[in-house]
Amino acid sequence: MEWTFIDTWIVVTAMLSAMSCALLGNYLVLRRMSMMGDAISHAVLPGLAIAFILTGSRESLPMLLGATIVGVLTTFLVQAVVKLSGLDKGASMGVIFTTLFALGLILIRQAADHVDLDPGCVLYGAIELTPLDVIPLFGMEIPQAAVTNAAMLAVNLAFVLVFYKELKITSFDPALATTIGINASVMHYILMTLVAATAIASFESVGSILVIAMLIIPGAAAHLLTDRLWLLLVLSLVIAAMCAVLGHVSAITVPVWFGFRDTSTAGMMAVAAGGIFLAAFLFAPRYGLVSRMIRQGALALKIVKDDVMGLLYRFEEVAPDDAGALGIEELKDALEGGASVRLAVWDLLRTKRIRRRAGGFALTDTGLGESAGIIRSHRLWESYLCGKMRYCMASVHASAHRLEHVTDPAMQAELDRAVGHPVRDPHDKKIPD
Repeated sequence: MEWTFIDTWIVVTAMLSAMSCALLGNYLVLRRMSMMGDAISHAVLPGLAIAFILTGSRESLPMLLGATIVGVLTTFLVQAVVKLSGLDKGASMGVIFTTLFALGLILIRQAADHVDLDPGCVLYGAIELTPLDVIPLFGMEIPQAAVTNAAMLAVNLAFVLVFYKELKITSFDPALATTIGINASVMHYILMTLVAATAIASFESVGSILVIAMLIIPGAAAHLLTDRLWLLLVLSLVIAAMCAVLGHVSAITVPVWFGFRDTSTAGMMAVAAGGIFLAAFLFAPRYGLVSRMIRQGALALKIVKDDVMGLLYRFEEVAPDDAGALGIEELKDALEGGASVRLAVWDLLRTKRIRRRAGGFALTDTGLGESAGIIRSHRLWESYLCGKMRYCMASVHASAHRLEHVTDPAMQAELDRAVGHPVRDPHDKKIPD
């Protein structure tokens, strides 16, 4: 892989564009308006075309102004359709942005007869060409797209820092914001205006497809990793930067493996973003699919281990001294389990909570103390459900069995106090100390 200053500027421009989109995209995700970024980024196309038709120029300022106006108009139209028709926001956005997007493509096609205005460039961008369009700044020649996106990122960052509290409250509880004097509607339209301006600032370099990806994916991936807003914002910026770096590196290396020269950096950035989101979706500590499966498996195993120890405690409680011990088959039959019971017994033997005895298993001193706590929780719950809730049906055992597994010492002490420190449960069985 041969790396040049052109590659450096491509990555820098991509990072600035992705980070400016991701910063505002967090609030679209939190407000459950992720597709609003999609709607705006598509609907601004007629603004671009009209700006060119009116001015005959592709200068950045009229293009930005025209597209921003149409972007804000899109927001107003969506809200109007929601209020006047009763349609949900998703349907309203679909109606507005597809109509405006189609109109924009027609106008761009019309404009393309008079000037080199490629619709494909609007969709896919031309980030590989951005280092060729430079302006002098600080004694250096810097790509104009990098300057534009850096300015947009600075504006967005200033907006988020200055209105951090207002954005937080209006995103999570607009009604509360209104009651404490924060105009949720004004914050909404300012946010949508900046989303439109950010989308336009990124169009020339990365195209609308990547704008949509960067508005949604970094924030969505970060949301899987944390519930803290400040950390969510930081992580989304880090993820956006990673997408830019991984996207360009992949664009110039991966195609070589398959006999091609290179591919679109913008496209590979979107692919990298999808890969990062997939990793977060699977392995995020709290919300990741694999992580949740591991926690659920660990909880299920804990419940089976509790049941094994509880069953051995009850057996030793009533069985005579010469009764022998419960074997694996008896445990499996009693608990209606197979592999899970074997795994639970193996783990209890490993942690020395049970021991082998006379062809079966018995509790060790450690296991006896833990199982006594489980049985105590069970019988206190039966006492509470029967004595306080008047729930003395036969199924009270099943209810107490479910609750015993989630009862910590503090809850157990409160239960004991609530039922008057009983010595025996409703079935006249001794409640362990």
